[in-house]
Amino acid sequence: MKLQQLSLFLENRPGQLRAPCEALGKAGIDLLTMTLADTAQFGILRFIVADPERARKVLEAEGMIVSVTEVVPIQVDNRPGGLASVLGAIEAAGLGVEYMYDFAARATPEKAAIIFRFEDPDRALVALKAAGVSILTSEELLGR
Repeated sequence: MKLQQLSLFLENRPGQLRAPCEALGKAGIDLLTMTLADTAQFGILRFIVADPERARKVLEAEGMIVSVTEVVPIQVDNRPGGLASVLGAIEAAGLGVEYMYDFAARATPEKAAIIFRFEDPDRALVALKAAGVSILTSEELLGR
């Protein structure tokens, strides 16, 4: 199962992070998970919401440029070495990880959810399923 992730480039100056969060909040759209990476001149806000198309429209109506990418939510055993095991399957399949981040709202004492961005998400899905890696559905991840 792939998810749509929204990304925004933000200027690296005070107040830039508030605007998209405020726009989504006013529209009643909850940020389910997000990550912010920065460079000297800009930041990249990446996030997942239950209705990415609606969120994209809300942000674009506010004049923001939104990029949509596909990511893969993977269930990982929440124990020492759990992530290393999944990374071993990723490496064995010859897949490169562009980036990853935790989906904290989905974590339990036994399992964690990690969002992965692969260069080729479709190839990653096939290879990971063949390796027995648990891919989460949107229903499991988003509670729908």
